[in-house]
Amino acid sequence: MTTSNRREFLRGSLTATAAVAASVLSGESASTQAAGKSASRTPLRLSVLSYSFRGLLAEGKMDVFGYLETCKYRYGLNAADIWNGFLTSMDEGYLKKVRDALDEREMVLADLCADNVHIWEDDPATREKNYKYALANLKAAEILRARFMRVDAGGRGPTWTDEQFGYIVLRYKEYAQRAHDHGFKVGTENHWGTEGIWANLQKLHQAVDHPGFGISCHIGGWQGTDAEKDEADRLVAPWVCHTHIPWNITEGPLQEKMTSLRDAGYPGYYSVEHHTGKDEYTEVALQLDRVRAVFDRWRTGSAGAPSESSRKPPKAGASKP
Repeated sequence: MTTSNRREFLRGSLTATAAVAASVLSGESASTQAAGKSASRTPLRLSVLSYSFRGLLAEGKMDVFGYLETCKYRYGLNAADIWNGFLTSMDEGYLKKVRDALDEREMVLADLCADNVHIWEDDPATREKNYKYALANLKAAEILRARFMRVDAGGRGPTWTDEQFGYIVLRYKEYAQRAHDHGFKVGTENHWGTEGIWANLQKLHQAVDHPGFGISCHIGGWQGTDAEKDEADRLVAPWVCHTHIPWNITEGPLQEKMTSLRDAGYPGYYSVEHHTGKDEYTEVALQLDRVRAVFDRWRTGSAGAPSESSRKPPKAGASKP
């Protein structure tokens, strides 16, 4: 072996050793690295809600910048789904730093998931406080160039009163117009309160009736029997702009749920959400692997080709739980 060849060999060996060491130190498996490389070659519409790491956040072991680093380099993702509990300020200077961090990693913000902005509260002072915070979050979504922003409707009863419904629709129309003007959408999520009942959410969507309004579907998060939840997931699919996929779905009927969205022409990201607050790096990796497996089956054709369908909303008289 010549001196020149030995140098090339040693240089390659050292590079490979450094890569292995970095993998061990970071806790990344070979499969995780491979997934990251695959994702960089063929971008997948895959993300993970930062709420999934709230345990690490509470322990001071992760902030929004660490979350973005985790998404990009641990999991090989090209999209983020930021819960506003990870944002320490609504100051424009701080938000531009977050925007820069997204740009540096060539990531998009699939969703700004906003809490403490829900529209209806019985106390007028709390309603006004939530409204002002919602406006601040809308400004954040504009700066961060979010594709969707989640704003809950509020209300805890089985239905909204006329007063509640009128106020909620009014605010959603306002938010939807602002979002539309800035190139994104805003909408509710079916994970708690009155909005967790399909008939209510259907009525709400039809009343707002705005191109800037959509649904973040927490898959299986409806109230009702399992059959009613399945029916609601199917009927809402044409209106869905974003998703949150909990553990029980990734460990259960994941392919069926994802395929239903795909066949309805779903344009958004498939975003996993974890809830235990424990061993989050590993648990989230498992959920992401399940979603990636469905993508792989779609790619190879083993999951079946998309059916002929259009994104027509369910008719007002359609059966519903």
